[in-house]
Amino acid sequence: MTEFWNWWVIIIVAINILGCWALLHWTRTIKESETNADETTGHVYDGIEEYNNPLPRWWLNMFNITLVFSIIYLILYPGFGKFEGVLNWTQENQHEEEVNKAKATYQPLFDKYSNISIDKLANIKQATEMGKRIFMNTCFGCHGSDARGNPGYPNLTDKDWLWGGSPDQIKHSIVNGRTGAMPPFGNSLTANQIDELVQYVGQLSQHKVDIKKAAAGKKTFDTQCFVCHGKDGKGNIAVGAPDLTDNIWLYSGSSTSIAKTIREGRTGQMPAHAEILGEAKSHLVAAYVYSLSNK
Repeated sequence: MTEFWNWWVIIIVAINILGCWALLHWTRTIKESETNADETTGHVYDGIEEYNNPLPRWWLNMFNITLVFSIIYLILYPGFGKFEGVLNWTQENQHEEEVNKAKATYQPLFDKYSNISIDKLANIKQATEMGKRIFMNTCFGCHGSDARGNPGYPNLTDKDWLWGGSPDQIKHSIVNGRTGAMPPFGNSLTANQIDELVQYVGQLSQHKVDIKKAAAGKKTFDTQCFVCHGKDGKGNIAVGAPDLTDNIWLYSGSSTSIAKTIREGRTGQMPAHAEILGEAKSHLVAAYVYSLSNK
């Protein structure tokens, strides 16, 4: 904060406090010259006359207390320009203090399961319940509260995994994140080739397709797509390429959606949660996710 804005805040705050005090005491009563002989102000409404009576003492005291409180507050806490307050309070310090208290309370509960393998934790109800609560706080925005995903975000309750569904692979995805990309082919393939490729991909997942176009699409697939998806179209977890034969789709399996994917490509990212969750919490979330498809 520059000196200009520092003094700007100081002056505004001081004017408000002093102004409220002055206004309060200036309006306690009306000057005698402004009242009638019977001590009324001359204001009449619906037969009710306004008298020049002082404000109730308790009301004045309460107002004065609020002014005193505001001064004490500005001495203790920041708010008066660049003055940090005698308590040196900051939002960062309070947040860190609360986080440390929470860690001291809950971290031992998380650490209790750190040395137990994920596949064993998946059968321990308390561990999976803890993992579920962490999941609901951190992961539901993408994968849904039931972990069944949304378009572009995988369903975690089935056996279909882009990057592998073993305990170690799931935990790696949580801790380190994943980045997947399907390159666009709109500039390298003709509209007819894309249509044929859509028919062949549909055939792989048992859709009703044009057989002749699917046969032609296979030739394109074998030259353009096999590197990631494999000759048989069953995908490759090393690069996150999906299995095209199981009729499970991340972006919908309609012809329109498949064509869009081929033409424009897709990009997706699972952010790394190592710093957000830490080792112990990630271990519990991995156990919960693993339990969903390995009941």
